[in-house]
Amino acid sequence: MIDIDVASLPAYPFIGPDDNPFIPVKDADLERLGGSIGKVRLPFGGWAWLITEHQDVRQLLRHPGFSSDQYKPGFPVLNPIPPKQDDASGLFIFMDGDAHSRLRRMLTAEFMIKNIRRIEPLIEETVIESLERMRGLGAPVDLMAEFALPVPSMTICHLLGVPYSDHDFFQHHSAVIMDRKSGPAEVEGALGALAGLLGDLVEAKRTEPTDDLLSRLVIERVVPGELRKDELVSLAMLLLVAGHETTANMIGLSALVLLQHPEHLAALRENPDLAPGMVEELLRYLTVVRTGLPRLAMEDAEIGGQKIRAGEGVVAMLAMSNRDHSVFSDPEVFDPARREAHRHMAFGFGLHQCIGQPLARAELRVALVELARRFPGLRSEVALADAAQRPMAVTFGVAELPVTW
Repeated sequence: MIDIDVASLPAYPFIGPDDNPFIPVKDADLERLGGSIGKVRLPFGGWAWLITEHQDVRQLLRHPGFSSDQYKPGFPVLNPIPPKQDDASGLFIFMDGDAHSRLRRMLTAEFMIKNIRRIEPLIEETVIESLERMRGLGAPVDLMAEFALPVPSMTICHLLGVPYSDHDFFQHHSAVIMDRKSGPAEVEGALGALAGLLGDLVEAKRTEPTDDLLSRLVIERVVPGELRKDELVSLAMLLLVAGHETTANMIGLSALVLLQHPEHLAALRENPDLAPGMVEELLRYLTVVRTGLPRLAMEDAEIGGQKIRAGEGVVAMLAMSNRDHSVFSDPEVFDPARREAHRHMAFGFGLHQCIGQPLARAELRVALVELARRFPGLRSEVALADAAQRPMAVTFGVAELPVTW
């Protein structure tokens, strides 16, 4: 392998300017990168190739020669990870090949669009209940705490069969896991706490199953021996954490965008049919997974004309690919009428793209329509530059969003 002067490389991660949470990367950092593919210094040592263009990111994420296993030697570590444990074998997003496919297939039917449509009345009920509770508190309120976070938390709890009464517990430990400032010991402790909660729940559903995903997996997969209990616990943990963290941040940031563009909020109020297109543009424009998707080259490959050698790390920058001028016209502009918005990769791409994207789209659509309809005078209590951001979170968002009406 060629010697690299790591200290001279631009430091990853790139973070947008403090005064505008809608810009994922500072212009100065783009200039330092020196092109669409360049080397960056990683936060925990070593370096990796940063891939930023839309077509190159697509090529990388569907290439079979790159691994998602964060425990392989040389993997480009972007976030603190605990020591590898045998009982974490349900975390299929960090698996390759047949191991990944085996677990993902067990969930595919649950998250198909037709099944999500079946639970849309529940999503709508949850959204309306949260909004009316928020109204009852009286203005001003924190939209993140009273709406953006409860909606996806209640929804994923219902789907999995996790009591919502445990929401403070799992939200706290999820936040630790998703915070890049957390050390490996803190992450390990949070994972252990969630595993304990979910392990007890799995055991309870073995004797008293109910109409939920965990019960079905226990009866249909664990009891016949197709799935181990520890695999199911890790699988449930992944769905619980990802199922509320990402969507909560998308709802909060989407509300902030629309409050900056009240004409679009008014249009949504008058015509809810605009919601699907608006959601796609919000997903493109915001792309809350700003840390990028890391991969390890298992063989020599060429991405975007650049030779990547076996053993070298790469990071696919989804947020930057979703602002590629060759794909999206005026990509820095939020345009709900954008025809090409559906080409975004906010959910990733290829075999590892987010399995829960139909659910996330439904939650966003219903949440924004009802927010616009029920709070026509909604406005932010803080200026855009003063919005409290979460720059060190794996999933980008705002920590608080005080609103009034």
